[in-house]
Amino acid sequence: MTLEIDQFTCRSDNFGVLIRDPASGVVALIDAPQEKAILDAIDRTGWRPALILLTHHHGDHVEANLALKERFGLEIVGPASEAAKIPGIDRTVRQGDTVAVGAEVATVIETPGHTAGHVSYYFANSGVVFTGDTLFALGCGRLFESPAATMHASLAKLAALPAETSVYCGHEYTLANARFALTIDPENPALADRARKTEALRAENRPTLPTTIGEELATNPFLRWDDAAIRARLGLEKAADAEVFAEIRKRKDNF
Repeated sequence: MTLEIDQFTCRSDNFGVLIRDPASGVVALIDAPQEKAILDAIDRTGWRPALILLTHHHGDHVEANLALKERFGLEIVGPASEAAKIPGIDRTVRQGDTVAVGAEVATVIETPGHTAGHVSYYFANSGVVFTGDTLFALGCGRLFESPAATMHASLAKLAALPAETSVYCGHEYTLANARFALTIDPENPALADRARKTEALRAENRPTLPTTIGEELATNPFLRWDDAAIRARLGLEKAADAEVFAEIRKRKDNF
């Protein structure tokens, strides 16, 4: 059996996610962006969380930690190098550690870049990864605490996951990301098609997630640093992969 997943919106553009192992009934929350939205999701699903898996320390991902801990007595798990910045943290994790949600087990992947200690959670058996603010649909997180080369290495780890892996991200940024992506990779028919579908989904206020690793490899310019057409368009035909990524990130920052 694989994880049951309930994704819901929080704040203005955050996603909250509840995951449930059907074999044991154990429930976890991925990040804690907003207490009310999370409590509404718990009431709707009947899924009472036993733990929170945190991707990073930013306030829009940990805001509800203490309120939820007081209400449910849950365990808060988060990146070791950011422990001092995470309210109520009980357990710290690093690259290669595992976290059990009932019978389902996540492997921790350190994915710094957006923050210096950011982690992602990969459930191999269920074929799903929770990437927080590292990898977005058609984008990646801003580089607040680490250089571009660090984020490039983190994205390369995620890009190496099986193509069919479902990807859940921390924010609904896909429409803006699609508009930028078309300036980097305008002749990519898969991207053009995806941009049209994204426009339609958002016009109906429907979420654009989850995505997959395969879809991102085909359309997300932040994972396409080795594409010849993109390199030519940037004038970086002979540059290192990390240099190409850095130029794309710089252009997005100024878009």
